[in-house]
Amino acid sequence: MAIRVRLEDRECPLSTTVGHVGEWWTLLLLHDAFDGYTRFDQFQENLGISSSMLTSRLKALVADGLLERRPYQTNPTRYEYVLTELGRSLRPVIVALAAWGNARLTPEQRSMILVNASTGEEVEPVVVDASTGRRLDDAADYVFAAGPAASDAMRARYPRTPQDRT
Repeated sequence: MAIRVRLEDRECPLSTTVGHVGEWWTLLLLHDAFDGYTRFDQFQENLGISSSMLTSRLKALVADGLLERRPYQTNPTRYEYVLTELGRSLRPVIVALAAWGNARLTPEQRSMILVNASTGEEVEPVVVDASTGRRLDDAADYVFAAGPAASDAMRARYPRTPQDRT
């Protein structure tokens, strides 16, 4: 079943993010870029994606500022695709998605795990509040609230304070 998000609702950061990375090919391309892939043929071989689909996905990632297209050969001109700072900032999101998927499997069923590069020991990524270090997986303790730029509709949906929710 496909998830439908109103992409015209650009005020919502979730819909904006899904608009950039919501297609599964996009996440896989970014994952490959984090693994060091930069060239069209590398992406195509690893993902088994058609040339036309790969071309459109790479163009979209460049247009969205997640990848930068750079020439690496002049005759004929060939390009590589390198993560930008904005693209690199998505790594924790991809790590969290992989961890969520692995959490539903037994250790023997996991085909890919995250390990400490120095020790080789498996790590369990979690999302935490940077100021307190507390895990954010408890929906009762952490809720969305309207931000400073919120419209009236967003403020009605997400009151600013817990007192406003009642």
